[in-house]
Amino acid sequence: MDRLRWLSAAGDLESSLSIFDQMRRLRRPCSESYNLIMSLYVSNRMDSDAVSTFNQMVRDGAIPNSRTFTVLIDHLVAAGETVRAWEVFARLPSMRVRRTSRQYSSLASGFDSIGRFDLLRSLIAEMRHVDGLLPNRAMRDALKKMREAGFVEETEAFVGEFSPDDRIECVDDGSSDGDDEEGVELKRWIDPNALARALEGWEPSEISELEGARIVWTTRLVCKMLRAFKNPETAWEFFNWVAYQPGGFAHDAHTVSRMIVALARHGLTEPAVALLSKIEREEIKLPFSTVRLVIDSYGLSKRADDAVGVFGKAETLCGPIAKPNWGLLCSSLLRTLSKCGRSKEMMELAEEMIESGVFPDAQTFVGMVEHFAREGDLKAVQKVVGMVRQCGLEPDGFMNALLIRTYCKHERAAVALRVFEDMRALDGLPDARTKELLVRSLWKEGKMKEVAVVEESCEGETLPEATVGHAWTVSASDFAYVCDIYSSSF
Repeated sequence: MDRLRWLSAAGDLESSLSIFDQMRRLRRPCSESYNLIMSLYVSNRMDSDAVSTFNQMVRDGAIPNSRTFTVLIDHLVAAGETVRAWEVFARLPSMRVRRTSRQYSSLASGFDSIGRFDLLRSLIAEMRHVDGLLPNRAMRDALKKMREAGFVEETEAFVGEFSPDDRIECVDDGSSDGDDEEGVELKRWIDPNALARALEGWEPSEISELEGARIVWTTRLVCKMLRAFKNPETAWEFFNWVAYQPGGFAHDAHTVSRMIVALARHGLTEPAVALLSKIEREEIKLPFSTVRLVIDSYGLSKRADDAVGVFGKAETLCGPIAKPNWGLLCSSLLRTLSKCGRSKEMMELAEEMIESGVFPDAQTFVGMVEHFAREGDLKAVQKVVGMVRQCGLEPDGFMNALLIRTYCKHERAAVALRVFEDMRALDGLPDARTKELLVRSLWKEGKMKEVAVVEESCEGETLPEATVGHAWTVSASDFAYVCDIYSSSF
């Protein structure tokens, strides 16, 4: 992987492809290896090869990440397909993919170039209220042009990003003669990562040095500092300290979001609860993605009750939530409950969702099937399959393959065979390993006739190496949607 990184950074396509082929022969490559190859193809204007690499990534069962979609979105925008890139970008939350500043910047540049300020306005609304991101330098020109075009209200929150912070004074470097210039404005530069490393101990001497540096604290700098701290306790100390420094700094939704996620991820319940209470008192509205990320983080720290508490006051924390976002929030809570082994609450929450008209999506149902299958609760598995049909869905290929493996593992090959037949009725096929497991299970139970049926059904067919889709994160239909847009754009 290191060799592939070096070769791709050097732009050596031929050698990179050679390394990538070796990786594919030895084992399934990681997502980043596909990303590097896609980027090389894009930079060499080999569009169809970039598309083929993404399609191969999906077929191989690798999970595309934020960087994968950054490459894809940049590629579409550069080709003049900004609206199609926006369609992919809008789908990312349902695929449980984090949207990044780079993606927002690329789309903003694309909308600016084609004069689609209506879509740029929607993009900015998403950035502020859903993902809670600050615009980067690359977005400034697009925002300025949008403001000049009459979209004043929509850009009001970002006016401060257009010019330097007025709290930072000009510095005279001694070259001024006092007549022509009042001073020379020098760019202040600081490495937040290096500063955070130097403060990890948070000793009195370090604090004294920091205060003496007279740093002008801005929202952007504080966010970078909070992200750079490896120790959440130190981040919390800094978060409280910086709020009392002279210069007019005040925490806002951006800095609070960064801090609350770090506390939740590391299971620091007391400060997290205190901060959430402060947010409610001061009526600071968090971005929707932050509330969702907090619930996900409590799954990592095994804090199911805290996650339920945050879920219960979600609208208080971030304001009105659209129905699709409620579905995503419920999915996050179901996954957290799964990680904490709270099976009963999972089933109750799913039933409440369906009764209220908020239907879980395919990957959420797959995650529930996987959870109950792991616990050996076949009755609950059957109940989840019933919920799928109650919501007007059909089990997709990934769920059917999971069901076949589950029933085979529990020596229920006859039931697994019925799932296989349902797949064939919908022109679906399991992956090669799932099919072989079914054949072995039927053979073991002495069902030779059924073995012959399975073999004949798959005869002449090329079975995929992996079934498309993943539990909790992305479904086969999501992949099909993105692959269709990407392929048809070139």
